[in-house]
Amino acid sequence: MSTMQLTINGKRHALDVPPMKRLLDVLREDAHLTGTKEGCGEGECGACAVLLNGELVNSCLVPALQANGATLCTIEGVAHEQHLHPIQQCFLENGGAQCGICTPGMVLATHHLLDKYPNPTMEQIKEGLAGNLCRCTGYMRIFESVQEAAQALSLNPDP
Repeated sequence: MSTMQLTINGKRHALDVPPMKRLLDVLREDAHLTGTKEGCGEGECGACAVLLNGELVNSCLVPALQANGATLCTIEGVAHEQHLHPIQQCFLENGGAQCGICTPGMVLATHHLLDKYPNPTMEQIKEGLAGNLCRCTGYMRIFESVQEAAQALSLNPDP
C-alpha cells in the first residue's frame, strides 16, 4: 500500500491504495464518489472521464499513484452547492442525458471543451466529445445540449 495525496473537488484526501490500482477504482471505492462510471474499462468509451489537473482523462487508464499530488474534478464537483451547473442543466433540459452511464463523462468533456472554446463550432463540439460513446441518444441531443450550455455560460460566465 502507498499513501497518495490528492485534491478531489476542492477537498484534500490522503488515501492508502495499492500502487497499480486504477484511479477510477480509487474514486469509486476509496473516495466513495460513484458518479464516475465504468463503461468499458479500456479507455474507449469516456464514461470514466475526469479532469486531472485540468486535463480530460479516462480514469480507468490512470494508475492511482500517477495522480498523487494532483487536483481532480469529478462529476460530483461540477454542481455548485445544491444547484446544477449550466452544463448539467442543459443536458437535462435537452435530453442529452438518457440512461446516465455516459453522462458524467460527457458533462466533464463538455466542461473541458467550453473552457477551451466558449463558443464552439459543431466541428469543435464533435471533436471535443469524440472520446465519449453514447448508445442512447444518437448524439444530436448531446450536441444541442453543448450548444445550449455554451449560450447559457456566455450569458452567465460565473455559474
